[in-house]
Amino acid sequence: MKKRYVIIPVLLLACLLSSRTVQAQLDATVFHTDYQIDPEQKGSLYIALDNLNFFRDNEFKGKTQDGYTLPGFWVKPKLIYYPLKNIRLEAGAYLLKYWGATKYPSSATYQILPSWNADQYQHGFRALPFFRAQLALSSQVDLVLGDIYGGADHQLIAPLYDPERNLTADPEAGVQLLYDCRFLKLDAWANWESFIFRDSPHQEAFTFGLSTRFKLNAPESRFHVYVPLQVVMQHRGGEIDTVTTSSVQTWANLAAGVGVAYNVNCGVLKRISLEMAAAYFSQQAGDVLPFDNGYGFYPKLSADIYDFHLEAAYWKCKDFIPLLGSPFFGAVSTAEPGMTFRRPGLFYFGAEYGRSFGKGFELGIDADVVNQFPVTACLPGGGTERQGSALSFSAGVYFRVNTEILLKRF
Repeated sequence: MKKRYVIIPVLLLACLLSSRTVQAQLDATVFHTDYQIDPEQKGSLYIALDNLNFFRDNEFKGKTQDGYTLPGFWVKPKLIYYPLKNIRLEAGAYLLKYWGATKYPSSATYQILPSWNADQYQHGFRALPFFRAQLALSSQVDLVLGDIYGGADHQLIAPLYDPERNLTADPEAGVQLLYDCRFLKLDAWANWESFIFRDSPHQEAFTFGLSTRFKLNAPESRFHVYVPLQVVMQHRGGEIDTVTTSSVQTWANLAAGVGVAYNVNCGVLKRISLEMAAAYFSQQAGDVLPFDNGYGFYPKLSADIYDFHLEAAYWKCKDFIPLLGSPFFGAVSTAEPGMTFRRPGLFYFGAEYGRSFGKGFELGIDADVVNQFPVTACLPGGGTERQGSALSFSAGVYFRVNTEILLKRF
């Protein structure tokens, strides 16, 4: 495993010594997808390739989560057509491949929540159809049906969404409303994860999300102040399935706070940001999870220095369970089923480097350190044990290809 630590520094050094066009934050370069429709594209038909190649190594310590490695890629070949100046249609396929894997679960699963329909598999690739219909209702409002703009595009904080899901999660599909004006940016969506027919042997499942940012002044201001409000809710149930052992289950994660960005733009220092957020967990229906409610606090300091985006964050919680976030932000162990933690906390530091080779070709490198504080663990069979601090490391390299070729202009 030690040889893996050599790969990332070597690649990083190679990037630093070469010519650069750089935007540091990976969410804005490697993982982001632009949803704006260009009215000038009316009547255009494109063939497109959207692909992310990744190699990520997680060396985790402690009993919160086991370590693992993610070597692979996903690819979305598709056709894009603009029948009108405010409509975009996309049709193709989504394929996920882990190098060395030959069999993939047919249904989505989560690390700390019960899986469903997990006895069905696909072979060779994880394969799904891809279709998106987008309508720009105005210059500020977009409606999306089918495969929506998900993942990093929701701009959720880390306790609510694990950035690693940009590599592993299926495309989100359902309905989405996007709104962006001078004082508010809003993203509301429903991701339908498990559809049921009559007598289906599994439950219906979907996720509802809301990500808003109230902009108290212009983002380009010397000091930009904003107020984020975020909601992620998951529901499992249904009335026409044959499941008799699972009750209706509904869980929610909420987060709210305030952020200040100082646009320095002086020398190598571009921006400094401070964000304070409080998060809340609620088990609104069912008793599958060990806690009915919990909370956490998440102050984060970040800076864009030269070609790098640096982050330092603190997290402390009580009985909090992240629905889509990293298990490190939760009070439930995924390495030891049934184990929970009393008031766990951590310190996080991350560094990111992003480089653009031109439109549609982006390279990203990141490294993360998580120091979990000593904590009291509640054992599955009863009793407790004191666990010392644990230091975990992650590093990854990513290359995004998102390019289009014009086939015909009608």
